[in-house]
Amino acid sequence: MTETHHIDRPAFDHSSGTGPTLVFLHYWGGSARTWDRVRDRLDGRDTIAIDQRGWGRSGSLPGPYTLQQLADDALASTSVAGIDDYVLVGHSMGGKVAQLAAATRPDGLRGIVLVGSGPAKPAAMITPEYQAGLSHAYDSAESVAGARDHVLTATTLPTTLADQVIADSLASGSDDARTEWPLHGIAEDISDRTRRIDVPALVVAGEHDQVEPVEVLRDNLVPYLADAEFAVLPGTGHLMPLELPEALSDAITRFVAAL
Repeated sequence: MTETHHIDRPAFDHSSGTGPTLVFLHYWGGSARTWDRVRDRLDGRDTIAIDQRGWGRSGSLPGPYTLQQLADDALASTSVAGIDDYVLVGHSMGGKVAQLAAATRPDGLRGIVLVGSGPAKPAAMITPEYQAGLSHAYDSAESVAGARDHVLTATTLPTTLADQVIADSLASGSDDARTEWPLHGIAEDISDRTRRIDVPALVVAGEHDQVEPVEVLRDNLVPYLADAEFAVLPGTGHLMPLELPEALSDAITRFVAAL
C-alpha cells in the first residue's frame, strides 16, 4: 500500500513493507517519482520517497532551501512516518543531503547509499563560472532537454521518462529553490561532516556520468567515508534511477541484505 503524506513539511510517498525502510532523496530538478522505477523493483520493501523542499509537490514550501534544511526535512519525514530503522538513499544533490543527515548520527540509521552523489569535497570543475552557467540549466523546457540529452544521460530515455525530466525540472517553487543548489550547495565543502558518518556506505557511480564522474566520487567522496563500498554501473550516465533501475535496485538490495 502506498500512502501520500503532505502537511506543512515535504510531501512523501510511503509504501509499506519489510524493513529497514529505504528513504529516497532525489537529484536537483527531480522529485519523489524519480525513484519509481527503482522502488517498483523493491517489491515488499518498506520505502519512502520525498519531494524535497522547493520541488514537486513540495514546491510551495518556504525556504531556506539549503542542504542543511533539506537534511533536516529528511529526518523529520522519517519521524512523521514513524520509522526507526532505515537506510538513506540519495541521488546527486540528494546524496549530499543524505551525507549531512547521516552525519548527525540519527537513531535508527543503518546505512547510506550515495548514487552519483554530490561529493563531500567539491570537484575542481566547480568554479564560479560553472555555477553561473549551471544555474540557467532549467530556465526553459528547451534548456532542460539539452541538459538531459547531452549532460545528464548516456542513454536514450523512453518518451514518458524524458518528458518527466522536463516537467520535474521546471517544477521548482521559486527562483531561490531552483538556484540554491547550483549557486551554493554544489560548492559547499561538507567533508568535515561526512567524516562523522558512522554507518556503512555504498557509493554508486555511473560509468559515463559527466556530472559526478567516477574519479570524482572515488577521490572526493569515498576517502571521507569510514566504511565505504564503491560500485560502478556500466553504460549509464548521471540519471541512474531512470537509466538503469534494475542494476541500481539490485545493488541497493545486496547492500541492505549485508547490513
